[in-house]
Amino acid sequence: MADKLRIGFAGVGLMGHGMAKNLIEKGFPVTVLGHRNRRPVDDLKARGALEAVTPKALAEVSDAVVLCLPNSAVVEAVVLGPDGILEAARPGFVLADASTAEPESTKRVGAALAARGAAMLDAPLTMTPKEAEAGILNVLVGGEAAVLERMRPAFEAYARNVFHVGPLGAGHSLKLINNFMSMTMSAMVAEAAVTARAAGVDLGKLREVVSAGAVNSGMFQKIMAYAVDGDASGLQFAMANARKDVGYYAAMAAANGLPSPFGTAALQLYTLACSTGHGEQHVPLLVDVMAELGGLKEKSE
Repeated sequence: MADKLRIGFAGVGLMGHGMAKNLIEKGFPVTVLGHRNRRPVDDLKARGALEAVTPKALAEVSDAVVLCLPNSAVVEAVVLGPDGILEAARPGFVLADASTAEPESTKRVGAALAARGAAMLDAPLTMTPKEAEAGILNVLVGGEAAVLERMRPAFEAYARNVFHVGPLGAGHSLKLINNFMSMTMSAMVAEAAVTARAAGVDLGKLREVVSAGAVNSGMFQKIMAYAVDGDASGLQFAMANARKDVGYYAAMAAANGLPSPFGTAALQLYTLACSTGHGEQHVPLLVDVMAELGGLKEKSE
């Protein structure tokens, strides 16, 4: 393993656990940041990972650190806060942020690391925890090409496709656009399913007809799998995270002087879902939220 980068990993949750597991299985020395949720940490330690107790300590024993954290505020705290990664940054060190984050925050963090001679890539993901566990994610990389090539073997340990999409910040920008489209489509399909139910349309027939035409999509199938079959496993993504991502997208559009009518509508719907206690539920259950808002308490027979 002498030729393998020593990888630190912060954020071994639904996505991060599978990513770190695949790094270990592909022979990378991995150290994980401890967390109050001990189950994934202890599982990775049983597979051979070491554990660090602070972000600074994690960076000190790693050539590169991968972050998979909830939002930009947490990323900035882990990197720039007391005992943060920045304190151990040095020439040759790489930070790869797989979180879904605000591009402007990413650029600020990158500038702070560059001042210490370290490099940063934004490397957010598409797909779900299922693909993370299987090691077949897509990675959208922003940053210098030479730094990407150094990190590519690590990315390929948990990804099927690695896309270089531009300079630092481009990965997070593209991810927000992707998530805006997917979360808006999810909301649209949930609304359509509930309207169909209220109008007496067979949801199985709705799925059958749309599946045969141009409106069909992977997101349509994931939402309809819950609406028809009660199977929400295809999209394990909390509505609170959808609200955060669409909110970041709307802010990005506003920062560029653009209106965001669909983003704003989706943001309000996910905000309403969160404010009524559904934030931790996965996005397919937006079908139930829409039914509740429309006064449809029981599923139709």
